Amino acid sequence: MPYQLLVLNSGSSSLKFALYVIGDREELWLSGKLTRIGLTDGHFTRTVGAHQTQMIHCNLPDHTTALTVLFDWLHEQPDLRLNAVGHRLVHGGSLYKTPQPVTPRLIADLRLLIPFAPDHLPAEIGLIEAIGGLYPDLLQVACFDTAFHQTMPEVAKRLPIPRHLADEGVARYGFHGLSYEYVMSQLAEKAGWATANGRLLLAHLGNGASMTAVRQGESIDTTMGFTPAGGLMMGTRSGDLDPGVLLYLLAHGYADAAALSHLLNDESGLTGVSDISSDMEELLEQVPHSPHAAEAIDLFCYLARKQLGGLIMVLNGLDTLVFTGGIGENSPAIRAAICKNLDFFGIVIDPQRNEANAEIISPEGHKPEVRVIPTNEERMIACHTRQVLMATTQPVSEPMVTN
Repeated sequence: MPYQLLVLNSGSSSLKFALYVIGDREELWLSGKLTRIGLTDGHFTRTVGAHQTQMIHCNLPDHTTALTVLFDWLHEQPDLRLNAVGHRLVHGGSLYKTPQPVTPRLIADLRLLIPFAPDHLPAEIGLIEAIGGLYPDLLQVACFDTAFHQTMPEVAKRLPIPRHLADEGVARYGFHGLSYEYVMSQLAEKAGWATANGRLLLAHLGNGASMTAVRQGESIDTTMGFTPAGGLMMGTRSGDLDPGVLLYLLAHGYADAAALSHLLNDESGLTGVSDISSDMEELLEQVPHSPHAAEAIDLFCYLARKQLGGLIMVLNGLDTLVFTGGIGENSPAIRAAICKNLDFFGIVIDPQRNEANAEIISPEGHKPEVRVIPTNEERMIACHTRQVLMATTQPVSEPMVTN
């Protein structure tokens, strides 16, 4: 009998879900998201298979309520027999390098990591505990966004701060790991293992954005650091800043960590510079009318080029550049702007292929190759969850039956 795996991807104010039926292949059955959690007007968007997406308005004061709304709807679906739930966990610290079945010990370890990811881990832990309370016998699997980067050498992980802080775990961890894992699997499938084992630069560009240098299949450096707020300029996050800026802000009106966090995570990046939106597509449309929109886009691409150059130095060259994420997959203009005048690195984009969002957007046979690979974190979580499910000693013949 095929397995049914529910994947949950929790954000600070959202909950994405996907339900896969796993037999000879992975088949997406249900998907959607609950958004505006904690605000007055929540949205529940859901799709059954390839059918038309529906959206309803509902009150979602917290993630527990969002989970209840989701499961109430799942219970209405015929033949639902869940075998396991897989979760995206933003942080696994230095301890967790592979997906893990949820246990009391794991929950305790995650609580110790909350100071490292206070905007994400509390909601993610709450979600796990809520499901455990409703369905105590249902296998839950934690998949960590930091795990992919555990292979970075010590010199890439260490921050230039006093050693006692490093001993407390203040280091570069890197994020978007589940996305990078999926992209690597797709690159190996499409281009072969020889390409996947080369010198790769993976650019996950979306509302959250990062780049990672991969050599012989392993992450060796990445732009995000101790938190997902570091590195590249993003939709609402500042990315890297001079520490003196934070000291200035503390001395001039931003009196505590909460105020600084809101400024740097919710009001900066494309939103802050443009004073319009965090949405790249909207900003590109506004360029003819708004110099601020143009400036935000120029800065985003300029900073991305700087980080790209540094990672190529770490790799000692480049064989393949891959764009992924919402912007990386869908914005020819941004890809072209980032790659402009990088021919001294050998990076060249074919304009027609780029505009068509082709799989390979560099000229035929040119090296380094530039590719566009759509990411799918939920499918990667489903794959990990299936592997843990098959390896666990817990019986899998008695799923959660709701109908």
